Amino acid sequence: MRKVLHIVGARPNFMKVAPIHRAIRERGVLSQTLVHTGQHYDVKMSDVFFTDLGMPAPDIHLGIGSGSHTEQTARVMLELEKVFASEKPDLVSVVGDVNSTLAGALVAAKMNIRLAHVEAGLRSGDHSMPEEINRLLTDRVADLLLTPSADADANLLREGIAPSRIRLVGNVMIDSLLTAREQALRLPTLKELGFTPRHYAVCTLHRASNVDDVNTLRGLLSALAHVASRLPVVFPVHPRTRKRIVDMGLGSTLERTPGLRLVDPLGYLEFLALTSQARLVFTDSGGLQEETTVLGIPCLTVRENTERPITVDVGTNLVVGTDPARIQQAADLILDGHEKKGRVPELWDGRSGERIARLYEEVLGVGDAPRRAAV
Repeated sequence: MRKVLHIVGARPNFMKVAPIHRAIRERGVLSQTLVHTGQHYDVKMSDVFFTDLGMPAPDIHLGIGSGSHTEQTARVMLELEKVFASEKPDLVSVVGDVNSTLAGALVAAKMNIRLAHVEAGLRSGDHSMPEEINRLLTDRVADLLLTPSADADANLLREGIAPSRIRLVGNVMIDSLLTAREQALRLPTLKELGFTPRHYAVCTLHRASNVDDVNTLRGLLSALAHVASRLPVVFPVHPRTRKRIVDMGLGSTLERTPGLRLVDPLGYLEFLALTSQARLVFTDSGGLQEETTVLGIPCLTVRENTERPITVDVGTNLVVGTDPARIQQAADLILDGHEKKGRVPELWDGRSGERIARLYEEVLGVGDAPRRAAV
């Protein structure tokens, strides 16, 4: 039986791998191995997601942990080389744009193992973002580039990628959202936090460009305080962000801000229960821009760019940068009833995992999928 090896390393990966893993398991044509690099190692940022998404425990856990971008990528590469040599996969499947994604891609390429990149072709145009470098390099070495939207196809073609390597499969993370939404809505999350639907906002911040600079972070938090004066804001605080807040001496100020509730990171289902019933979302996360578009929730992206422009072009997302006055103005417009309406992009239909499973069978020459030229 031909083998697919999946690599996950950080919270954003889990929602993307779960539907693919489930579809392959249900079809029963391919064997599969799940490798967790341990790039995210906090229980609330990692382990709980496997339970929430119905994923089995990883077959292999590398326990890499934290480090600089270079150190983390190098350590994952060293360990994955051993794993690939022992597991002998026919195809390595990487998702997203974290350091583990690039590490898996480089090792697969150097060991001449067929490589698929799920969520290929996304571009922000900002090379100061580590994620952008990871995307560019992974797409350059991948044999099969699986895109979530037509703009990603266009990016790859513009970069000279052969059309035969590109397949539009839709947004696999939306599979997880649509599968889990009803279960999430049954949770008592809002009741426990003391909120009612559509009467609160949600904020997430984690990108280095936002949380490592004291002036930027202070400005973002002042904008949040303004919104919290009009509408309660719940802020699940990423461990990295919490450390920066403490180091910069901003913790006591935040704790005293009326209407602002700081909570620990939430599991996938709890967080989905929170975001799906919010009035407004502030974020620097790429995935949340996509989820709010499907959920029909207004989203303000506090970055100067986005690798997911489809969420702006057809969805509910607005890129507002990090200027506090601009953020406050955009939030006030929404809270005054002038929110942007959007629609769900093509193929964000909950069946991307199934399309990917059939595609993997196709390129590996097994199953009943229509045969096309090998990539």
